[in-house]
Amino acid sequence: MIEKIKVLYIDDEDNNLNSFKASLRKDFIVHTAINAEAGLEMVKLEEYQVVIADQRMPDITGVEFFEKLIAINPKPIRILLTGYSDIKSVIDAINKGEVYRFIDKPWNIEQIKNAIYNAGEIYFTRKELKDKNDKLKKVHTEMNQFVYSLSHELRGPLMSISGISKLAKLEVKDPEILDYFSMIDHATDKLDDFIYKMLDFYRSTKIENKVVPIDFNKVLNQQFAAYQEKWDLEEVNVEFQVTQEFDFQTDDSKLRVILNNLFGNAFNFQKKDNPYKKIRITVVVTDKEAVIDVFDNGIGIDEKLQKEVFNLFQRATQQNVGSGIGLYMVKESVELMKGNIHLQSNVGEGTHVKVELPNLLETPVSPVTV
Repeated sequence: MIEKIKVLYIDDEDNNLNSFKASLRKDFIVHTAINAEAGLEMVKLEEYQVVIADQRMPDITGVEFFEKLIAINPKPIRILLTGYSDIKSVIDAINKGEVYRFIDKPWNIEQIKNAIYNAGEIYFTRKELKDKNDKLKKVHTEMNQFVYSLSHELRGPLMSISGISKLAKLEVKDPEILDYFSMIDHATDKLDDFIYKMLDFYRSTKIENKVVPIDFNKVLNQQFAAYQEKWDLEEVNVEFQVTQEFDFQTDDSKLRVILNNLFGNAFNFQKKDNPYKKIRITVVVTDKEAVIDVFDNGIGIDEKLQKEVFNLFQRATQQNVGSGIGLYMVKESVELMKGNIHLQSNVGEGTHVKVELPNLLETPVSPVTV
């Protein structure tokens, strides 16, 4: 059922009020007020979608009435009736009264009907938009709570399982049982890694950029220390090369998401039988951008899959490693920082990913002296 538009009409002449109500009562819910003071009291008590006022009234003008109305309730759409107009009154009506439409007196019934219908449509559209925005805010709040739970309520028990499993392995001598505990460790590590990636995904795609100064040498050394704790890198030749002579600013958390996922892919998709595993990361910083290149000599990506690997949950291989969200997060983070990403890969030879990030420093300065 379509909701009837509720209209309040203010005029200082009884004949106009009676005529207005008689003409429009079948189409709308019509309330009237004989002066501005009575109209303002009515607005305090009920919600009107459309408020119509005569410009020339003895106590205050229609524009002055609308100014007071906005202070009480800015939601109703405002229409001004006027038998005269000059540029000053028009400007005042727009700037002070935020009037939606002017209608000349004496008014035409069809003209005023159409104006009310259009104004009502604007009101309901705005209300619907506000309701949706309120729901989005609620969803955002619930998502924050979910992320908190994901971090604390899931990772905590996982770490307990992992710790108990490692303790049990110290007590058990049977090789078959040890294999079972190793399977438990592998599964908990994989699930914890997925949860960590989902947290990264939320932080990198749902939170606005927080721009800070970046020292790429420091960032890469910090990340490499974390990689050494997470993976066995003894059989991998890892090289970092940074050329940074300019101050550079970007979102630190999104930058680390990019580096973590690109390095993780380069490590996870190495050829197991390759005795010369390599990962090389180069960074070149100019006053305008930072170019990050990540090279590996791993299994590579089939050409027909290269356009798909940046999609959510799309894997580039049938190997049961990775969750299919890493490169998606990289692309989302790069785009949120207004950068570009390019991928080149050959099956059996390796993969090269180039990331170009603009310098978000508001006023780039001269080269840094080292």
